[in-house]
Amino acid sequence: MGMNKSDDVTWDSFAEGLWRENPVFVMLLGMCPVLAVTNSAINALAMGLATTFVLMASGLLISLMRHLIPKQVRIAAFIVIIATFVTVVDYSIQAISLDLYNALGAFIQLIVVNCIILGRAEAYASKRRPALALISALGMGAGFTFALLCLGVVREILGAGALFGFDLFGANFEPWVVMVLPPGGFIILGAWLLLFDWRKHRTQLRSLQEERGRAG
Repeated sequence: MGMNKSDDVTWDSFAEGLWRENPVFVMLLGMCPVLAVTNSAINALAMGLATTFVLMASGLLISLMRHLIPKQVRIAAFIVIIATFVTVVDYSIQAISLDLYNALGAFIQLIVVNCIILGRAEAYASKRRPALALISALGMGAGFTFALLCLGVVREILGAGALFGFDLFGANFEPWVVMVLPPGGFIILGAWLLLFDWRKHRTQLRSLQEERGRAG
């Protein structure tokens, strides 16, 4: 059985944030946590999951309340809603692991002003029904988590010879210390952006060649 129109809309809403409009590799949003907390894979995963939770919870609530929030105070209302769920995440991480909480530092609280979340609330959740808002938020959160892991995994392997804290290469491995320092974040981010840009141009070139072939 083929996918119906509703399935297409649902998949498009999810894939938009995960790949086509990836918040980091395509839209270049949320660069502060991307560069600051990706010195290890576990930090990257924790920040990605925390942001995904806030995206989904705030997006769902904003969508449910979209007809009740006056337009004049919508941004202030969105920030209050987002801040509420950030507080939940903040205390949850603190209760689960103090080491992780200290590693993520102030970037947990700064989720409140993350332009990915506020922008999604204003541009999408406040104009869509709850199911679509939730799926879109999940896709955007998954895309953000994927991007963080792309950096965190590479930086931890090269900078510490480990992955999620497990040693990979033994005592003889000489780590690239620069990879767990701020310059390493810029280096790896630049490499990933170059790869995504190359893939984008390659896809566009292939589409152009196919169009010319059909026209010929």
